[in-house]
Amino acid sequence: MKQQTKEERVHHVFEKIYKKYDTMNSIISFQRHKSWRNDVMDRMNVEPGSSALDVCCGTGDWSVALAEATESHGEVIGLDFSKNMLSVAKEKKAETDLDHLTYIHGNAMDLPFADNSFDYVTIGFGLRNVPDYMTVLKEMYRVVKPGGKVVCLETSQPTLPVYRQLYYFYFRFIMPLFGKVFAKSYEEYAWLHESAKDFPNKKKLKQMFLDAGFTKVDVKSYTGGVAAMHMGYK
Repeated sequence: MKQQTKEERVHHVFEKIYKKYDTMNSIISFQRHKSWRNDVMDRMNVEPGSSALDVCCGTGDWSVALAEATESHGEVIGLDFSKNMLSVAKEKKAETDLDHLTYIHGNAMDLPFADNSFDYVTIGFGLRNVPDYMTVLKEMYRVVKPGGKVVCLETSQPTLPVYRQLYYFYFRFIMPLFGKVFAKSYEEYAWLHESAKDFPNKKKLKQMFLDAGFTKVDVKSYTGGVAAMHMGYK
């Protein structure tokens, strides 16, 4: 059997779990992911009338939040490489009046936009799933305008000893079980453990932002370090 590349495997995971993705996110993060994103949005201070790109937008929750913040005279694009995930995002959009929000099928490793196109570029729980983190950081840096912000909200590694062990136990054993019970997808949720386990910690990721060209990077940890925000300034 041919060994799947990371890209093929991730694509398979999200094409399969798209219908249960939002429910599972809430179960896995104990509803915390929404409060994390709300805090990140407060820190971003999105200006009405500005332009934003949400990379690896998935089912579109962050894209919708950005579109609400930019208001009707702004422009927001959500991009994802899973057509099934985008189908959920488009269904959600149909229930809103956010005409300035558009979804497109595309690859985070090769963003189909000109240099210096957006005021804000976001990626929420998507960076760990790409084949090459640095390529995507450089692409996001390229398409954000000078003076703009690139913001990543992602799983991270807790540093407190006992909490850290509990976190890894949860991610490795309990979460795939939740996946099996609630979404009938044990293997797919086991993948999420794998991708989170190998992801750079917040110090390393901050250095990667700087290496990609950002002049300054704000870092904020959430819930004992299970998630972190990195905000890079161009």
